[in-house]
Amino acid sequence: MAERIEICVPDIGDFEDIEVVEILVAKGDAIEFDDPLVSIESDKATMEIPSTAGGVVAEIRVAEGDRVSEGSVLVVLEVAADAATNSFDEPPAPEKVPEPAVSPPVETRPAETSAAPGSGAGEAPLVVNTPSRRDISPAASRPVPDREGVPHASPLARRFARELGVPIEKTPGSGPAGRVLVDDLKQQVRERFAGQVTPAATGGGAGIPAVPAVDFARFGPVEEVDLTRVQKVAGPGLHRSWLNVPHVTQNDEADITELERFRAERKAAAAEHGVRISPLVLVMKAVVVVLRDFPKFRSSLAPEGDRLILKDYYHLGVAVDTDQGLVVPVIRDVDRKGVFELAAEVADVAERARARKLGPDDLAGACFTISSLGGIGGGHFSPIVNAPEVAILGLSKTRIAPVWEGPSPLEPSDGGDSPLAEGAGTFVPRITLPFSLSYDHRVIDGADAVRFTSRLARVLAHPTFLLL
Repeated sequence: MAERIEICVPDIGDFEDIEVVEILVAKGDAIEFDDPLVSIESDKATMEIPSTAGGVVAEIRVAEGDRVSEGSVLVVLEVAADAATNSFDEPPAPEKVPEPAVSPPVETRPAETSAAPGSGAGEAPLVVNTPSRRDISPAASRPVPDREGVPHASPLARRFARELGVPIEKTPGSGPAGRVLVDDLKQQVRERFAGQVTPAATGGGAGIPAVPAVDFARFGPVEEVDLTRVQKVAGPGLHRSWLNVPHVTQNDEADITELERFRAERKAAAAEHGVRISPLVLVMKAVVVVLRDFPKFRSSLAPEGDRLILKDYYHLGVAVDTDQGLVVPVIRDVDRKGVFELAAEVADVAERARARKLGPDDLAGACFTISSLGGIGGGHFSPIVNAPEVAILGLSKTRIAPVWEGPSPLEPSDGGDSPLAEGAGTFVPRITLPFSLSYDHRVIDGADAVRFTSRLARVLAHPTFLLL
């Protein structure tokens, strides 16, 4: 006898109302455990939701453009009775859906099912991975919340509103019961930039004149190409950081000749562990050493702007270049991991990022970010701070540079030979790493930034820190 079970959105971390961007199954498909069902897109990444059971797809409960949260039903599977029993110990009791305070109560009933061989028509489907069931809100509906009371909104939406300076109580909500979603706030900002809403005296760039539209076809052939999904999602975040954070970039360089020698000496040992030690991995370890001495660089500014939140952990974001755009997975507890372990983990998250297999937990919790362009080329650049972090380190391509070894020609002479006299010193080739530190000037002063980069250069020049 076949039974029906509901496959729901599992725990996806501190995320709500995430858009479904692609349906990966069709009605009648036979699927197995862990097969992907839908692709969803948060403000950080695109990810696939796998099935928690195998069976035949009887119903698809979502469509592209719908918004889902933990517990939202994605599909209904038809499975053998013994398989349904083995999928979980006890089917959870059906949860009562509270009646809305304003709108008429919505009748809740088991999903309609068509009779199938060996199945009981009208049986209520079992529920898998659903601690609570939440409504799915089509993006088209935009009821306005009660202006007299406190608007319904998630903590994420409220924080987003504060960062953009958008009055949340004046934002139409498209979620259940008029709940204000992050996309509603983005729409409010877009309308302001387009001149459809009178700008208020708020921060976050509201009221900045829009770039005028230009008909480029007047000048020659043109082609329009859609941005990738990652670019569409990341773009507003980069724009928000640029508008809200007063950026300053400090450029410096480090002599990493000894560090490269250290890396070469451990190449064979790394191969035995099945990993390759990249310069990035060693820089991550060096950054942790410096962050211990400069805790302000691993802090965040409180939303009210009157205090710092100091983080007593060393989770580093690492920018990864993918065909969809830039993704920043997080490597946790860098201070507690050895070089080989870090090398394996960095390679793993980079591979999963390019395969679009990262989950929400892989993208959250960084206290500091590193963006490396060294494998491509170029000199110094100005990375954008990944707010609410307050600093980001950019690594450029290493180069061989002549470095003076001997008395400094800038030091005053003591009456002896000139520092530049023959035999007093010489230029020697050294491996040099250019790097750039962008920081939030509200939190970090220029003097502290120079102290940070100078300390980092010294640590990289003497890799004994890796033996500690």
